[in-house]
Order: sequence, then structure tokens, then C-alpha cells
Amino acid sequence: MRSQDRLSIAVREPGGKICVECRPWLTFTRTKWQKKPFIRGFFVLLETLVNGIKSLNFSAQKAYDEEGGEIKPWALFLTVSLSIVLALGIFVVLPHVLSLGMKVLHLGGDVDSLSFNLWDGLYKFVLFLAYIFFISFLPDIKRVFQYHGAEHKVIHAYEHGARLIPSEIKHFSRLHPRCGTAFLLFVLSISIIIFAFIVPVFLKLYTPDSTISKHLAILLLKFLLMIPVSGIAYEIIKLAGYKCERMWCKLLCLPGLFLQLLTTKEPDDEQLEVAIAALKAAVGKEDLCSQN
Repeated sequence: MRSQDRLSIAVREPGGKICVECRPWLTFTRTKWQKKPFIRGFFVLLETLVNGIKSLNFSAQKAYDEEGGEIKPWALFLTVSLSIVLALGIFVVLPHVLSLGMKVLHLGGDVDSLSFNLWDGLYKFVLFLAYIFFISFLPDIKRVFQYHGAEHKVIHAYEHGARLIPSEIKHFSRLHPRCGTAFLLFVLSISIIIFAFIVPVFLKLYTPDSTISKHLAILLLKFLLMIPVSGIAYEIIKLAGYKCERMWCKLLCLPGLFLQLLTTKEPDDEQLEVAIAALKAAVGKEDLCSQN
């Protein structure tokens, strides 16, 4: 759980005890320009990746009673880099290649056509939803999704002033409008729109001689455009969170809520207890933390 610049991690150890640790949120937005709207979103995405991986590493050590310290900086950098490369490969390169296949089948146009970008966007959504659907059957991922549901229920209860006990919390929804999963949907949606406009303009200004060079240049352009895409998506999510009572914001939140039907599962009481401990530590309600 995160609260402002504070991160709490709660883990149930093999003996049944809940271990809670609080630490400062590792941030990359240290300068004013990094905190500016439409720029900060990319750095927040990197921060979330790094803090998430460090938290998973800590929880794995505690949950399985393993020896060892924090993940080394070089290993963390390698893990984050590999995660980004795999994500771009699956959700940028593969849809691009599949869309080229539609051109070969005479069902779509070249890379500068609207039909190509529509196919590209459709494949992105299909691959993304299929990926989430199939990994949800893995036992470890299912438990992660249950804890995700527990997190949302506990936050709902806290925001409504309910008592933070499992019997009170279990009745709240496991879907939350400010969940970060909506960010991924907005990234996909915005990338379709931006690519449809930017790629044709780019090809008018510069078109490599060979076909392979042209597609490699376009893929590189798409990689670079993920920085402004993530920035725009972050600002939309932030705005929707501030104005969540407005009807247009509720409509913006709907796709993310539907996605949470896949990324959250109903938790049991023990998982709710862990989420309660994490929330209390994050907001400083109990002295459960040992600062690093």
C-alpha cells in the first residue's frame, strides 16, 4: 500500500504472523520538470515498476522464509529492463507484425493507413486481455489477484469510515475506480489514436528506402512515443480520480472497472487481515513500521 511518499508491505509469514515493513517510496521525480503534467506519468510508471519489484522480492523472502537481502541494483535494473522489453515486444511489436499480416491478406492497408492502425489497436486489446485471462489461472497469480481484491475492499472500507475488520470489509466491492489497471487501458487506447496521426506524418517527413528499415524505424518511433502516451494516460487517470463524482469521470472509470473483474478475485479473511495491516501502516494508524 502507498500513501503519499510512504510505502507499506504486509506479508503473512509461514508461522502465521503478519510482518509489516514501511519504507520511503522510491521516486525518480526529483526535479521540477519531471513533475510537470504530461511528463510525470512516465516517471511514475517507472517508479511503480521498481517499487513493485522490490516489494515482491521482500514479500517472497518473508512468505517462503528465505535467506538473503534486498535485490541488488544491477539485478533490479536488469529485471525492470527485461520487463519493459517483453511488454513492448508483446504489446507493440507483435500487434504490428500481425497487422502486417492483415495487409498480406488484403484486409488492411499499409502502416500509414487508418485500417492498419485499427488492426494494430484491436490486436493490442485482444493480446492484453488474453494475457490477463490466461495468467489468472496460475495459482500464484490467482493469489496475487485475491490480494488485489483485498486491497480494494480495505480501501473502500477505510474511505467509508467502516471498522477495519474482515467481517465488515468483506461486503465492500473488490472493484475500485482509482485502480492503476485503468492506466494500462488508457495507454492502449491513447497509443492507437496517437500512432494513427503521428506515423503517417513521420513517413511523409522521412521514409527509409528498404521495407525492413521502414518498419524498424516505425517500431522505434512507437517505443519513443510511449513516453508521451503514458504521460497523457496518467493525467486522465489523475483527473478522473479528482472528479470521480462527475458522470463523465464515472464513464471514464467503467473500462477499468470491467478489467478489474479479471485482475481481482474475492479474498478470504486471512488475506483481508494482511491488507488491513498494510493500510494501517501506510496511513500511520498503528506503530507497525520500522523505517529503513
